Amino acid sequence: MTTLKRFAWEIWLPIALLVLWWIVSANSTDFYWPPLSDIMADFGKLWIFDHLVEDAMPSVIRLTIGFVIATVVAVTIGLLLGAFPRLEDATRPIVEILRATPGVALLPIMMLLFGTADAMKVLTIALVATWPILLNTIDGVRSVEPVLHDVATSYRLTWLDRIRFITLPAATPNIFAGMRTALSVAVVAMVVTEMVGAPGGIGYFILDSQRNFNITSMWTGIIALGVIGYLVNKGFAALEGIVLSWHRGMMQHQED
Repeated sequence: MTTLKRFAWEIWLPIALLVLWWIVSANSTDFYWPPLSDIMADFGKLWIFDHLVEDAMPSVIRLTIGFVIATVVAVTIGLLLGAFPRLEDATRPIVEILRATPGVALLPIMMLLFGTADAMKVLTIALVATWPILLNTIDGVRSVEPVLHDVATSYRLTWLDRIRFITLPAATPNIFAGMRTALSVAVVAMVVTEMVGAPGGIGYFILDSQRNFNITSMWTGIIALGVIGYLVNKGFAALEGIVLSWHRGMMQHQED
């Protein structure tokens, strides 16, 4: 299937739903459910010019920094715990407790420690996104074929060479699966931290519009958040396709 056909299959249902929303809401007089035509008119005014730089870009930057921090920390610790099962067994209860604790529940602590500015938002995003990547990295390291370890022993590879040439490539598919899950969680954390933190960002814009009963603007913020989430996921999927092209080629070769 070509890229254009794949994109057409992916986009037709959202377009159909938007058309349906446009038609159904055309004559709406409900204060909380304005016509989609009014929402899109305000969307163009607000998000193509003013709030794209003022709110959207800072949100994306905070999301990116937090996600990168989570990835680096989680992969590093995951490689270490996966390589040493006894250490992983000793730390598993702590990891499970922290993983099961909702990130929202930690917001008061994060605000006390780091205030309400960007540092709190970025670190909360990083904390929430760490656990899916960490657990998937550990599973990826554990799933390396024992034959590969025997080969590494035969060639007397150092521990760093084993990580670089055997463990990390073999665990990469699992790592990206965890990153994909973590990205969705990170977007949620981004919105929540912006709603409770210092002014700025899409989350704050949505909450501020709701507080001021500017419902049409609130809807534009929700749509902007959806568009950004979609673009972020598409960008990550493209990156995943590039990094894991060798893995997909190998899987197709095995199927053939």
